[in-house]
Amino acid sequence: MNKEKTSKLKKITPIKEEGLTAPKRLKILITIVERAKADFYLDTLEGYEVNLQTVIYGKGTAPSEMLQYLGLSEGRKAVIISIVQEEKIKKIFADYEDKYFKTKNGKGIAFTIPISSVIGVMIYQFLSNTVDGIRGE
Repeated sequence: MNKEKTSKLKKITPIKEEGLTAPKRLKILITIVERAKADFYLDTLEGYEVNLQTVIYGKGTAPSEMLQYLGLSEGRKAVIISIVQEEKIKKIFADYEDKYFKTKNGKGIAFTIPISSVIGVMIYQFLSNTVDGIRGE
């Protein structure tokens, strides 16, 4: 590279706009628990301002020997799918862990999947619970 190109590259600086912030990252949180305890975990998620939650009721197909080996009781589960802000995940997992240990037969699985993009500002604002404006009119 010659000196002109090098000096031009060094002069480029990021544009700083006032009032603009980076969007909050979102993740899909999958929680699998016993059906009878699904509402318990849904209430927990509502405390973290999760706007989108879907519950799918499932029945496992693993052989009974495998269920015994893993320490699982029955195959009737609730799969809770939620969209959560990334910075709330650690708190939710800590809350889940507390509930797993304090609840009788409180067994479950929870994991996240990153969301790489969302198309549309309004959709993003809804999913991240950052809608600014008038509600309830």
